[in-house]
This record gives sequence, structure tokens and C-alpha cells, in this order.
Amino acid sequence: MTHRTRPAAAERPLCEAYDTALYDLDGVVYAGRAAIPYAVESVLEASARGMRAAYVTNNASRTPQAVAEHLNRLGLDAAPEDVINSAQAVARLVADDERVPAGSRVLVVGGAGLVQALRERGFEVVRSAEDGPAAVAQGYDPTVGWEHLAEATYAVASGVPWFASNTDLTIPTARGTAPGNGALVEVVRIATGADPLVAGKPRPPMHRETILRTGAERPLVVGDRLDTDIEGAHVGGVDSLLVMTGVTTAAQLLAAPPEHRPTYVATDLRGLLEPQPAVEAAGAGFRCGGWTAAPAGGGGNGSGRVLLEGEGDPADGLRALCAVAWSAAGDGRASLDAEEALARLDR
Repeated sequence: MTHRTRPAAAERPLCEAYDTALYDLDGVVYAGRAAIPYAVESVLEASARGMRAAYVTNNASRTPQAVAEHLNRLGLDAAPEDVINSAQAVARLVADDERVPAGSRVLVVGGAGLVQALRERGFEVVRSAEDGPAAVAQGYDPTVGWEHLAEATYAVASGVPWFASNTDLTIPTARGTAPGNGALVEVVRIATGADPLVAGKPRPPMHRETILRTGAERPLVVGDRLDTDIEGAHVGGVDSLLVMTGVTTAAQLLAAPPEHRPTYVATDLRGLLEPQPAVEAAGAGFRCGGWTAAPAGGGGNGSGRVLLEGEGDPADGLRALCAVAWSAAGDGRASLDAEEALARLDR
């Protein structure tokens, strides 16, 4: 398999080259209750130019109706059917599991989104292991506490099948990074020694749910996380755009292994509205826009120092640095010293 060694170029704006944008929400469209800068305007412009908007989130706490209302308050035109969440994906996973009889009881650790998705599949939602559940479904909700995790632990320890909406260890909030569903899943895993079946990004059930619900033919995954959004696109065999408005840092992007390398890189969602510049070989390094990046010495095995020269759009400098790091790392993870080079982009 050929590994990506540099961000791709696109002669046409991405909103014209792809029919559907599969937007992640937290860290891409909003952080907490507030919109990410330029997000609303960019989504509206992309839609006006023919790119359908679908909102795909690993957060299972809220219903699609609640998410759509949030998006509408921010100024977007979103309907509940435009929202695909990991609650829907895990509910389908439970329904398709032959160990779980149709219409049986499911112990839920999570919020309204997960409850609604399971009820839509005909399951009876319960909250205690003493209610005789046929399965446990766990998703993020800020109200989850010790007693909810204890009930899940009792049921899972007794041999009940366990499903998780996602295993994101963290979530971005308006106040910073907070524990996500993955951190809560770890509590039950440690207590029971069991492993859940996981539906959310980057697992295939989430991609399948998204394609079934959107009917996208040329989708572009748009996200801020390497280990969910970008890996999920990699698993699904579709292109991706990483925006630097969420949890991923530039240093993490440079160190990304092949399955975490996005097709395109942009500062924010305005990247959808323009062509993507080519990253071209330049001597021992790479050039993008007004920037040239090259290893200062060594670097053939993914280690060493990297230099960055030039000026212009910082995103172009980051793209050039990605090409140096990913080319040096091959199918591994680069350990280039890019601290000085990245500092130049922040000036």
C-alpha cells in the first residue's frame, strides 16, 4: 500500500470537487456553545456552491434534533436528518448483534441521544443491571457519574454484551479539553477486564451509518482529530480535510503515522472554499507557496532537525513541513525536531 507523503493538491475548490462534506462538530463547527471562527460563513458558502452539509459527530449525548437546533442558533440551516451521531451507529450495531433479541432491554450509560437512538430501534431502555438487560450501551453525557458506571460494570461482569458509541479519550469544550467517553469506557474496562464493541469514528460502523444516511457519492471528511476523523476517513477509503481549530497540534500532525495523515490541511473551514496548493519537491526538501522546508541533516530515518524558510500563508509552511516529516518517516512516525520551524509559523 502506498502511504501519503505530502498533503494533496486540488485545482478546484474543495466545495466544488466533492458532493458532500461530512463535518465533525466539536472543534470544527463549534466549541461548546460558540461557533469556531469562520465556520458558519464557510459552511454556508460551501453549501451555496453545491456542497451538501452533513454533520457527523462521535458525541452521543444529544439527539439529532437538539444538535440541529444548536446549529440553527449559530446561523446554519440544519435539519435533524442532516445530523449523524455515534448513538445511531451504536444502536444499529446493537440491533444487528444476534446476541441481543429484538425489543429486549438495554442498559444505557449516556444521555438523550443514545436513549432516543435505541428506542427508535425498538429497545427498552433501563438504567440498572438488576433490570435484566440483554446488552449495555455506553455513550458520553456530562451527567454520567459513579453510579451509572457501577451499573454498567455489574452487567458487563455478568457477561452481558457491551457496546460503546465511541472511545474518544477527550472532548474540546469552551474551557479547554475535558474527559470524553473513552475515559469513561476505560473505567468499566479496568473494572471488568472486558472490551466493548465500538461503533464511532474511526470504526467502520460509523462510516457505514454515515454513507447509508447521506447517500454521498464523493464525500469529504472534515475534522480536527487524527485518531477519529482522519483515521475514520482512512478506514472508509475517502478523502479528508484536517482543520487546525480543534485538538490536533501542528507537531502532532507532523508526527502522524500513515493512517492519521489527511488528504488536505487547512487552518480553518475557509479551506473548503479554495483550491489546495501543490507541495512540490525542492532540492532535499519541499516547497509550498512561499515556504520551503528541508531536513538540516540526517532525517532519512524520520529523525533530525528540519528547517523552514520563506514567508506567506502559514498553512503553506505547515504543508511543506508535513511533506518533509511524512517522507522521512515512510510507514512509521517521524521524530523530526521541528520546534524552531513551527515557531516561525506563529510569528
